[in-house]
Amino acid sequence: MVKCPRDDKPLTYHRSQNGLICHTCGYKRKVPKTCPVCGGSHIRQLGTGTEKVEQLVHEHFPSARTLRWDAETSRKKGDHERILSQFSHHQADILIGTQMLAKGLDLPLVTLVGVILAEVGLNLPDFRATERTFQVLTQVAGRAGRSPLGGRVVFQTYMPDHYVIKAASHHDYKGFYERELAFRRELRYPPFRRLVRLEYRHKDQGAAEAAANTLAEQIKAWIAQESPRTEIIGPAPCFFSRLYGRHRWQIILRGMDPKQLLHHRRLTDWIIEVDPSSLL
Repeated sequence: MVKCPRDDKPLTYHRSQNGLICHTCGYKRKVPKTCPVCGGSHIRQLGTGTEKVEQLVHEHFPSARTLRWDAETSRKKGDHERILSQFSHHQADILIGTQMLAKGLDLPLVTLVGVILAEVGLNLPDFRATERTFQVLTQVAGRAGRSPLGGRVVFQTYMPDHYVIKAASHHDYKGFYERELAFRRELRYPPFRRLVRLEYRHKDQGAAEAAANTLAEQIKAWIAQESPRTEIIGPAPCFFSRLYGRHRWQIILRGMDPKQLLHHRRLTDWIIEVDPSSLL
């Protein structure tokens, strides 16, 4: 695996450009001739990106006309409208794309929707991961059967027994809501508690870690003195531990009103989010 030197994220191979690209910062490089870790020369492209899916579709259905809708094919202004218009006017039989296909498209001629790796977002370290996965799956499933022609949806997954996959496959909003709410209550996450996320970024990894540890110790002292029912989670590196060349560490406060603990306290160089939309 070749990672971006600025973001530590795996680079994605794009056949059209015969190179590797970081989808976060845009860093590009050629495919290495030898492995940067072991020095081996057997380099292969693995994965299930849209280009790979399109290649497999052509192998199994050589006469099918395909369109691809992803970050590479929709970079220019008007590309979204062009692709949607082509597909809506039946200039292609199969539309292959990323999660952007899930939202707000009215495609009455679509009678079959397939989702590859339906569980891909479930294991992210964010308490909303299950909710977001359920939303995406139910939204993309809604692209099929929007006309008298009817429709069918197929989820490909390695976790068919997971409650999110089961609920989405049956459009069971109520069942998912009740199960998810029980987990949130048990784990003391919103809406039963509120969160504050503090993030520190620095070009030097040691400096970022030291700043996070120093603030965490100070917060623990504030909690002991003023708010014993507030919990502190961390400090720890963010899931995406480096972005644009800067290392990221975070601290999470959880409680009935954790922002009061930071009232009138100046935290220079810290990014503070009350009720953050993401913990990644």
